[in-house]
Amino acid sequence: MAKVLATLRQHWKKSTFGACLLGWGGHWLYGKHCDNLLRRAACQEAQAFGNQLIPATMPLKKATVFLNPAACKGKAGNLFEKNAAPILHLSGLDVTVVKTDYEGQAKKLLELMENTDLIIIAGGDGTVQEVLHEPGLLRVIVGLRPRRAAFSKIPIGFIPLGKTCSLSHTLYPESTNQVQHITNATLAILKGETVPLDVLQIKGEKEQPVFAVSGLRWGSYRDAGVKVSKYWYLGPLKTKAAHFFSTFKEWPQKHQAALMYLGPTERPPEEPEEKSRPPLHVRLYRRLRSYWLSPKGFPKEVAPEEWEELKLSTVELCIATQNRQLDLTRTEDFMDICIEAESVSKGQFVHRGSQKMRDPHVCLEGSQHIQASRCILQLPEGTEGFFGIDNEEYEAMPVEVKLLPRKLRFFCDPRMREQLLQAAVQ
Repeated sequence: MAKVLATLRQHWKKSTFGACLLGWGGHWLYGKHCDNLLRRAACQEAQAFGNQLIPATMPLKKATVFLNPAACKGKAGNLFEKNAAPILHLSGLDVTVVKTDYEGQAKKLLELMENTDLIIIAGGDGTVQEVLHEPGLLRVIVGLRPRRAAFSKIPIGFIPLGKTCSLSHTLYPESTNQVQHITNATLAILKGETVPLDVLQIKGEKEQPVFAVSGLRWGSYRDAGVKVSKYWYLGPLKTKAAHFFSTFKEWPQKHQAALMYLGPTERPPEEPEEKSRPPLHVRLYRRLRSYWLSPKGFPKEVAPEEWEELKLSTVELCIATQNRQLDLTRTEDFMDICIEAESVSKGQFVHRGSQKMRDPHVCLEGSQHIQASRCILQLPEGTEGFFGIDNEEYEAMPVEVKLLPRKLRFFCDPRMREQLLQAAVQ
């Protein structure tokens, strides 16, 4: 023993390095063991759903999974196979996985949706963009394509596998453990609790409409945030460095535009879901009854819409849905328009940029806050730059933004739904 201690003392540098390496290895192995325990517990919970008896005439529920293997720097496929796929298969679902290996491959959606009971998006914000926007799911739901009545009732699940997953903050509790976060999200789909989410329809003069679940950003904070990854070598200082160096190009950084908007609209009551289609004679009776009882005469004049107009000069403009802070009992539908103050110092710009990286749609102190159901953003000729729509880049142009309230139903963790209801009561 004395000889061993003497050897360790004599080679203390190697001994210290070996001890650190051994400690790190032990910590890594313990983490892997804890992850396996989490997976096992989640699979046991999923198996309870799979063991439930169903009538022989009832078909299995069919789930279509849209998986982006390129998400999370190419790790998403492995994360899905290890953490989410076993839970889905043990639950008794008939699972079909569509891998979006290249852009636009998710256009198979409309062909598969006729034979699916639920849609699952496995990836990040970019995967949500591709599945909801490119194939036309939202165009079906808002009525730009036929068969919207059947498609609009399909619930959507989201398994966060990407680098940025904005929806996970709304649907699931926060977790620092990635495995736990993924398994919780997958189990939430099986439990069946859903929440309605608003959607923004963003349409240019000639382009097809683009849809946003989180919101639209245009300004200097967004432009600087995109460049944060270039300063990876600065570690925790990379965010501040990106905003600091962006002040060298142009200062003050002002974005000028004209904004027209309409105020909030009253929220109509939710329509009760019909379990089955009524018989033909019942439908004919309802149609005739509504025709004969409808008031005859000249149609009432519709009051003109009262548009508010505003000239703005701002560091950043943000148009966001209420999905980040859901209120299930609110009586009005509106989107939040945040106009950041233009008079900020360089120090304030760097500090506020860090806050914007943590919460992109936060409305900071001193900003102008507007609630609107619809708005038109007019940009000066020659305006360059990009919009950030759900963390995806689009060329900046004049657009009309319209709120589509409660257009999608997403699966959520029952604990999150309970918290939302309790917050609304208080």
